[in-house]
Amino acid sequence: MVNLRPLLPVHVLVCPKREVKRFTDLSTDETSDLWVTAKEVGVRLEQYHKASSLTFAIQDGPQAGQTVPHVHIHVIPRKKGDFENNDEIYDAIDVKEKEMKEKLDLDVERKDRTMEEMSHEANEYRALFS
Repeated sequence: MVNLRPLLPVHVLVCPKREVKRFTDLSTDETSDLWVTAKEVGVRLEQYHKASSLTFAIQDGPQAGQTVPHVHIHVIPRKKGDFENNDEIYDAIDVKEKEMKEKLDLDVERKDRTMEEMSHEANEYRALFS
């Protein structure tokens, strides 16, 4: 899954190879693989971005705020003071998701990243996982 418009800086999406709408649609093996992969990605991103913590978030279904009908886990490296109140991160995610839903043009403020930008990031992250 390409993350053209990350909700927050250094925010990464981890998704299963098989495209499924809901978390409960995953097999037991896929569920395990998804969380193990999210953990590994998180550990490396935390080190790379010199973060001190991680937020893992999954929105399973439209009433939970899922706007893309494909299971994915948000992996967000966190640093002290990035939000005054820790739980504000969920509010920030919710606000961005609601803005996307309300705007016909899919959120003018957030611009798609270029293939060059995504390629540069992919090359940096590829080195982390080699």
